[in-house]
Amino acid sequence: MEIIIKTKNLELTPSLQQFVEEKIGSLKKFLDVFKKEEEQGKTLSEIFVEVKKDTMHHRKGDVFGAEAKIYLPGKSLIAEATGDNLENAITELKDELQQEIKKYKVKKTDIAIRKQRKNKDVNF
Repeated sequence: MEIIIKTKNLELTPSLQQFVEEKIGSLKKFLDVFKKEEEQGKTLSEIFVEVKKDTMHHRKGDVFGAEAKIYLPGKSLIAEATGDNLENAITELKDELQQEIKKYKVKKTDIAIRKQRKNKDVNF
């Protein structure tokens, strides 16, 4: 899994990079289902994270935003979050991505189960 971080109206400090990699990197355990295909030499899950400060003149409200895109086989997952604190926005983004990955994972395994069930009915 590769995490690519981009910033807008902010400077990418080492502490910010470490925080994003720590939070978003924790999603790796949900992406282990696709590890079989990853062993063939290509990285299947790339995560593009954009951390931004919406405007330079606002001082209150939801000023910070985070957006992430994950490209998986057959689908790309997108999540967005805003907050008054950069850490809160990134944490909210992680939670939203986690839900999206779980939905995708359930749907993908559900399709495989239905195919097996269909083949079982045909064989009898």
